[in-house]
Amino acid sequence: MTPLVIAGRSYTSRLLVGTGKYQDFAQTRAAIDASGAEIVTVAIRRTNIGQDPGQPSLLDALPPSRFTYLPNTAGCYTAEDAIRTLRLARELLDGHDLVKLEVLGDPQSLYPNMVETIKAAQVLVGEGFKVMVYCSDDPIIARQLEDIGCVAVMPLASLIGSGMGILNPWNLQIIIDRLKVPVIVDAGVGTASDATIAMELGCDAVLMNTAIAGAANPVLMASAMRKAVEAGREAYLAGRMPKKAYQATPSSPTAGIIGT
Repeated sequence: MTPLVIAGRSYTSRLLVGTGKYQDFAQTRAAIDASGAEIVTVAIRRTNIGQDPGQPSLLDALPPSRFTYLPNTAGCYTAEDAIRTLRLARELLDGHDLVKLEVLGDPQSLYPNMVETIKAAQVLVGEGFKVMVYCSDDPIIARQLEDIGCVAVMPLASLIGSGMGILNPWNLQIIIDRLKVPVIVDAGVGTASDATIAMELGCDAVLMNTAIAGAANPVLMASAMRKAVEAGREAYLAGRMPKKAYQATPSSPTAGIIGT
């Protein structure tokens, strides 16, 4: 199966996983291992990756030599805050330039503020960052972000942490059909079938956190999500049968049957 390619680097897994909301770093590592994810997102404002030398560091649980870190700007509501946060991440991670940009509109919906997101993306791309960007499922906005130079667009399926699944597959399909950079569903996945649907639509990957960390058994759910993403990708590549409204087709051949 063809690898996922982001900013010139290839990855076997098409499941990206967040590192927040777990009981501890041990559970985080167990879930990440079960998911098979190679790219892990890190909320710079909420997770210790060296800012506090006296506390346990995620870097020990998930060594950067094995996992690709994707620092994100969770909790930022302005372009300025997001830019400052990712500059800090680059310093903490020794020049790391692959980042996830998200600028939120309000603390209730956590819906992206696309005006501020575009402003931040322009600055960050200009500074040499490889920007993967959380965005609305607006095809026009997604195309603008690609034109700015973002290396992947990440439209939400539904609100962050809602578990509501893919509410507008039609917009996602338009984005997939029009963009050349990877399209990664980000936010709203609740269970394995949601991930499969995203991949069957033709998404290049799925990113999730709460769907795994918020499950009764996060490690088992991580394993389920791994299989769901793989199954959805295979189904997409296989090409599903056409839908036939109000028309049945026998499963068994009718030619050459024995007459009565």
